[in-house]
Amino acid sequence: MSACVPARADSARTKHVHPPHSPPPGGRRRFRVAGADVSAAIAVFLIALPLSLGIALATGAPLQAGLVAAAVGGIVAGRIGGCPLQVSGPAAGLTVVTADLIQQYGWRTTCAITVLAGLAQLGLGCLRVARSALAVSPAIVHGMLAGIGVTIAVAQLHIVLGGTPQSSVPDNLVALPAQLANVHPADLAVSVLTLTLLLLWPRIPGRAGQLLGKLPAALIAVAGATAVAALTGLLLPKVDLPSWSSHALATLPDGPVLGLVAAVLTTTLVCSVQSLLGAVAVDKLVAARPATTGHVKRSNLDRELLGQGAANVVSGSLGGLPVAGVAVRSSANVAAGAVSRNSTMLHGVLVVIAALLLVPALELIPLASLAALVMTVGFKMVSLNHIRTVTRHREVLVYAVTTCGVVFLGVLEGVALGIAVAVGVALHRLTRTRITHDDAEGVHHVHVRGQLTFLAVPRLSRVLHQVPHGADAVVELDGSFMDHAAYETLQDWQKTHTAQGGAVDITGRRPGTRISEPAEVDGCRCRPWTPWRNHQCERPSTARPHGTDRQPTTGGPHGAASGPTAGKRTGRTASTTTTPAAAPGTPGTPDGSTRVTRATRATRRELSRGISAFHRNTAPLMRRELARLAREGQQPSQLFLTCADSRVVTSMITSSGPGDLFVVRNVGNFVPLPGEESGDDSVAAAIEYAVDVLKVRSITVCGHSGCGAMQALLGAGPGDTRTPLQRWLRHGLPSLDRVPAETHADGDDEDARASGHRPDRPPLPRLAGRAPADAAERLCLANVVQQLEHLRAHESVARALDAGDLELHGMYFHVGEAQSYLLSEDAEGGVFQLVLETDLTA
Repeated sequence: MSACVPARADSARTKHVHPPHSPPPGGRRRFRVAGADVSAAIAVFLIALPLSLGIALATGAPLQAGLVAAAVGGIVAGRIGGCPLQVSGPAAGLTVVTADLIQQYGWRTTCAITVLAGLAQLGLGCLRVARSALAVSPAIVHGMLAGIGVTIAVAQLHIVLGGTPQSSVPDNLVALPAQLANVHPADLAVSVLTLTLLLLWPRIPGRAGQLLGKLPAALIAVAGATAVAALTGLLLPKVDLPSWSSHALATLPDGPVLGLVAAVLTTTLVCSVQSLLGAVAVDKLVAARPATTGHVKRSNLDRELLGQGAANVVSGSLGGLPVAGVAVRSSANVAAGAVSRNSTMLHGVLVVIAALLLVPALELIPLASLAALVMTVGFKMVSLNHIRTVTRHREVLVYAVTTCGVVFLGVLEGVALGIAVAVGVALHRLTRTRITHDDAEGVHHVHVRGQLTFLAVPRLSRVLHQVPHGADAVVELDGSFMDHAAYETLQDWQKTHTAQGGAVDITGRRPGTRISEPAEVDGCRCRPWTPWRNHQCERPSTARPHGTDRQPTTGGPHGAASGPTAGKRTGRTASTTTTPAAAPGTPGTPDGSTRVTRATRATRRELSRGISAFHRNTAPLMRRELARLAREGQQPSQLFLTCADSRVVTSMITSSGPGDLFVVRNVGNFVPLPGEESGDDSVAAAIEYAVDVLKVRSITVCGHSGCGAMQALLGAGPGDTRTPLQRWLRHGLPSLDRVPAETHADGDDEDARASGHRPDRPPLPRLAGRAPADAAERLCLANVVQQLEHLRAHESVARALDAGDLELHGMYFHVGEAQSYLLSEDAEGGVFQLVLETDLTA
């Protein structure tokens, strides 16, 4: 067949088993584990081993059960689960639940309950309801963990003192005085040594502390106490690991049906909520790591629930404790640099090896040392940070009721009480509405704070009728919800009051909450920071046919008042359109009449509308704060020097308010060197005033993407100084000199560094996680660093820096991505790190 004959049509379906011009693969790829996963697995294993034994001791289960749960949690949950870096195993949060089950039903039935709880988790995972578990109030979860922590700590205190814990917290508290009178010195000494090592090991100073601190404090504490007990020959109760041949496995559940169902539901709830919240926390920890550590997928919560269910089925079947995500081990796994689920699985394999080969060494561990370790874990579960958070969010009642309920009644009862109180608090907030009325300079202000429902209509109506007929009134709605009954009440009162000659202005915290008659105004839906050109607040009835001039709209939240009462407002001037007189002979006016162009009228209308929207929506909320600033004067904490680009809104990207920033803007965010201002001292004067008079504590130089000044610098010639703009851009030449000429053509960054970098030229700053998009972005980053150097040359700045009263910061704002980067000067040349989301409640 000729080589020119076309191939058959069906040959297009032929699958290439290997790329063209390359030999076929030699076989299946071999399984490989990254070095970071190996080191992370070892670190987690060293933490998990003593904690698993300690939690098994605290529950009253066979000690092997803790090792079984740790191994199954690592291998099964690690392989199937949806959170790659979360480490599962016996969790302290399940200690009280498991201890109650063992005492009530026995160990083998408890294993069967664990299997049933795992099956329930598998069913919930198949139903894809994992996200709904996150609807539980954090105050309830934190309260549950705090109650469990208190229960653990009180119970383990008896073992620390050489005694035996009771079945409940009240019984343990009642028996504590007798236990204190009968302390066993050997147990107490080993416990104190364990606690001392736990406390001091992470605080070893110097370089030795940095090296030794890599070893987990829990392992060192238990190993140290074990070694001292063995060398001194102390007679202490120690770990007893019976032969695996006599290990107890699960059996058919035996007990009342309702009790068993409640036990399964309790175990399912605690395991699921703790694991899912742990997965969310691991995602936050992974996102906070540097981008160089590698990409890790976000958690699939439904798959994580399936993995936890499978692990509980296997663990219960093999005679292990219930399994859940463990915060301590997961945090250690992330901190150790793990990059895949292989670290979690390998840690489980190491636990299996230890359980089979290290039994003689494990049987040397004193029970008092494990009790001291678990008691410390219990105390840490009562987090002061969580208490501050729930207090700040006014949920301390939910937290306290849940904690006390878990301590004195049980986990399920405590959580049920917490949910009931949380629902009651939510209903109370929904129905609690504050309505006040005051008279300020002839304008009657009615302030509604809270949700406006039919329950508040009687009070609202009573307060509204306190406004005199014909008076000017402002109703301020400070809430996020208003039902139909309240809406009709406000609308009817507004119609009646307006008909009697009064003026009504109804405003809200957010644009779009203004109430007007439907026949007059179509409600505005503009969002905050809506550009003028995107506003659609025109009243339909006033719109003119295409090609004619439209009159300004005065209704809606972005317009001024309209109607028969528009001119009667006090303190709220209605917006009107006036035509400024044009000079005779103005181009475009053949007879010299006083007519302005359509563009001029549109611009004036936009400005007038924006000012009116400020008076209507923002001024009532800001008046007190601005009055305070007017009395006290400006006391900004930062000088913010940025470009004059209209897309860079400093207050928005820094979430700052009036009085926070002293802002200086110019083309290119330049800081001219002293003596080179070319007759323009405005920037130097602002710096001197901010540092010496206002006493700012920091100065930030902010560049941005798509900067026109940087583009002009790249395309400017050496003699372009004819216009003021060209002369001003000369202050960016030092920044341009920092960037090798080879990078101006957007070549490969590494090649440019190799070929264009001179020894006398400082290294280029860079963005963390990616290369600069183009030469303009590269120059913009270099310009920020260069302007910081110029700042240090100013006498007032240098003096404040030497005294330690001032800090300098570099910042880069990517307009298209709406992301900000802060300069970190630790690395060579400086790295702009992306500012990640943080927990604002912490």
